[in-house]
Amino acid sequence: MASIYEHMGVKIIVNAAGPVTRLSGALMSEEVGAAMQEASQYCVDIAELQAKAGEQIARWTGAEAGYVTSGAAAGLVLATAACVTGLDPGKMNRLPDTSGMKSEVIIARSHRNFYDHAIRAVGVQLIEVGISDRFSGAGVRDTEAWEIGDAITDQTAAVAYVANSRARPPLSEVVAVAHKHGVPVVVDAAGQLPPVSHLKRFIEDGADAVCFSGGKAIGGPQGSGILAGRRDLIASAALQHLDQDVLFELWYPPPSLIDKDALPGGPQHGLGRPCKVGKEQIVGLMVALKHFVEESDDVRRDRWENTVHELAHAIGSLPGAEIGVQIDPGRPVPMLRLALSETAGMTGIELVQQLITGNPSIHVGTSQVYDGVLTFSPMCLREGDAKKIGNRLQALLS
Repeated sequence: MASIYEHMGVKIIVNAAGPVTRLSGALMSEEVGAAMQEASQYCVDIAELQAKAGEQIARWTGAEAGYVTSGAAAGLVLATAACVTGLDPGKMNRLPDTSGMKSEVIIARSHRNFYDHAIRAVGVQLIEVGISDRFSGAGVRDTEAWEIGDAITDQTAAVAYVANSRARPPLSEVVAVAHKHGVPVVVDAAGQLPPVSHLKRFIEDGADAVCFSGGKAIGGPQGSGILAGRRDLIASAALQHLDQDVLFELWYPPPSLIDKDALPGGPQHGLGRPCKVGKEQIVGLMVALKHFVEESDDVRRDRWENTVHELAHAIGSLPGAEIGVQIDPGRPVPMLRLALSETAGMTGIELVQQLITGNPSIHVGTSQVYDGVLTFSPMCLREGDAKKIGNRLQALLS
């Protein structure tokens, strides 16, 4: 039977690149899909649904509160806005005009990336700190915590931190110096799962707000994410995200999410309003997150390793190529690594071009492609995909 995509005239790809957004994210389980379908058949108060979901997120992350966002980038927008405005509805209404507000966010220069556009969207200025000599090959040093403290002024709304296994300085040191000045720390941990322990790691290190993707390793809807952190920041984020087209006298937000009595009035639609998240995404993410937490890291890794070994067997021996298993110690997802030699007959770029434009279209990891290295992730491979990849590589390289 033809798939819904075939009816629409859209090609189904073989995704060995992993759950990246441009390739539509992770594969959802039937259980998650069924939960989203059921959720679509009823109407609920979104604030109440968010409050209940937030209680579960708080329990699994160790944070004071949690919230479902439309992806990790949306979480960065909301967390930054919350740090700028606090619980002041007047300030919320004025964003992204930050006149008269704290309007700077400090970030280590080695943490800069195009995803921080989400932070800048709030109307703040990023203040870069430090020099990343270790990346330029000019030395061994990177930004140090004291430099972040030295850059904090009365205009500093937050410190932004991008988490990965190579991030410097250590988060705990950044938190210590930021909190010394009363400044919150927002962590972008979009792709830092697994292991499951990372759900709590950044809060335990003292982060005030942490953003995760819901559509990658968790296996939730692609357009979903998690924001976890301080209760006041989550409340501010919710106020700037929820549909506020309601009379204040008729507005009854759940006290566990928003303390209405602490507000002089309700804000209008906030900066985060375009980042809408539906009831289906909230429910689907909660089901996926529960399954992710309950499945042990060992079981998950074994499942992925089996897929990687199946793929290696399907590829077999290739002239001019070396096959091996690669695991990043900071994010334990086993990957198949294919390294081309000079005798392969084509460069890494040329091979990837052939894979993408072929039938089926096969997408792989390309972070090392200019060195002739391709990586294959097991996270989004379906039954039969390993054979398709093996056949195509044999045809191109043999």
